[in-house]
Amino acid sequence: MNDQSPKAAGDDRVVIFDTTLRDGEQSPGASMNTAEKLQVARVLEEMGVDVIEAGFPIASEDDFHAVREIAKVVEGSVVCGLARAASADIDRCAEAIAPAARGRIHTFIGTSPLHRQFQLQLDQEQVHERVVQSVTRARGHTDDVEWSAMDASRTEADFLFRCIETAIRCGATTINIPDTVGYAYPEEFADLIRAIRDNVPNIDKAVISVHCHNDLGMAVANSLRAVQAGARQIECTINGIGERAGNAALEELVMAIKTRQDILPYQSRVDSREIMRASRMVSAFTGFAVQPNKAIVGANAFAHESGIHQDGVLKNAETYEIMRPEDVGLVKSNLVMGKHSGRHAFKTKLHELGYELGDNALEDAFVRFKALADKKKEIFDEDLVALVDDEIAAESQEIRFVDLYLQCGSKIKPTAELVLAIKDEQVRAVEVGDGPVDAIFNAIKVLYPHTAELQLFQIHAVTEGTDAQAIVSVRLAEDGRTVSAQAADTDTMVASARSYVAALNKLLTKRGKKAPAALSA
Repeated sequence: MNDQSPKAAGDDRVVIFDTTLRDGEQSPGASMNTAEKLQVARVLEEMGVDVIEAGFPIASEDDFHAVREIAKVVEGSVVCGLARAASADIDRCAEAIAPAARGRIHTFIGTSPLHRQFQLQLDQEQVHERVVQSVTRARGHTDDVEWSAMDASRTEADFLFRCIETAIRCGATTINIPDTVGYAYPEEFADLIRAIRDNVPNIDKAVISVHCHNDLGMAVANSLRAVQAGARQIECTINGIGERAGNAALEELVMAIKTRQDILPYQSRVDSREIMRASRMVSAFTGFAVQPNKAIVGANAFAHESGIHQDGVLKNAETYEIMRPEDVGLVKSNLVMGKHSGRHAFKTKLHELGYELGDNALEDAFVRFKALADKKKEIFDEDLVALVDDEIAAESQEIRFVDLYLQCGSKIKPTAELVLAIKDEQVRAVEVGDGPVDAIFNAIKVLYPHTAELQLFQIHAVTEGTDAQAIVSVRLAEDGRTVSAQAADTDTMVASARSYVAALNKLLTKRGKKAPAALSA
């Protein structure tokens, strides 16, 4: 068997199971299209993630297509699909992962009294029978089957033990114990893992996995305590995104293990130097900005403003930094970028920042970099990251921002003249609004009529100074669908238009429709 397989993990190896593309994408507004999912999957594979949960194939045609496309290209990681305890789900999942070099079916059912009574309307015996049927059917498709007891942390112990034993007997090779609603306390969760090891007779035939949510802010702590108690797979997401308050953050788990080997003597295959690249990509594609004080990947994670802290770091970085910035992919170099920089220097700088762009994308990004350099005296790494993330996110857009002209002030009605390209046909509209942003968004609605409601409009600066790039985040909702997007520009109004257009493109993807013919105004 391949020595990178989770089943070959030694006693100190922790399998990293990333569910950014499945559970992470279930965050309201965090949808990604297939092209974006493929890029994220490739980065996760390059990072050394053991298992990539690529989606929920039966949920939609888009989900099925994304899982299947990822299964075709990923070779270094197991490609996993999620399925409920139903024959149609499992068969569809098997079809999606069929092209994978190594594929896994992850099937689940709610086991707690609350889930049995109110969600499933099944008693214990009926749930137990579903475990038998689902795992047996999944094992008929692949020898890598994971079974999850949804809401395990609130399930009666004896019933949980019985279901686990049955799942293993029917062919499950990984048993996942989710803290589905983030209710567990770390020591309590560790006790549950120990109890499973002590009371399930055939548990030695499977890897124990944990999937912790962050509703009480303890997902990472619960996951790490579970590993200390005997779990050997952790399910997590980039930036901790996920339903409600999110999941255990991959970057926090990996760096906690790497940094605290004295009390966490375990190993993972993840190359931590790829963390920042993955974090930035997921943030750009989902439109979810990373909070500045976020552990590991936040803008302030390695920043020091206090004089005492600065003095200590200058004398010895270990006084206030328990990790090296380089270990998570932050690179400081002497390659100063400005308006005189050429393509080679630009490409080299992007490589240092973790970006490898194709020729066309590189040329587009270089043109925007030159335009930015003409506006800003100093180009920071953060400026380049924002610029390139914006370019990557815009690659597959069918509705594109072209130009914007604004009139506004204290004594005139704000007016926006906006040019968009819809299916490569340029269209123009002039609209007024309560403010410049309102005028821009009104113009977009004229050029591409829609009923989406604006749920979030948020601005933050990439760097300091009046010439800083602004990153604008927009969230739209329509008929139960929610999408988010972000864009960057030194002109906040341009960034606003770009971000709204990016969100609208994501809404088109989620609708499963293409843009209509361009409308003239």
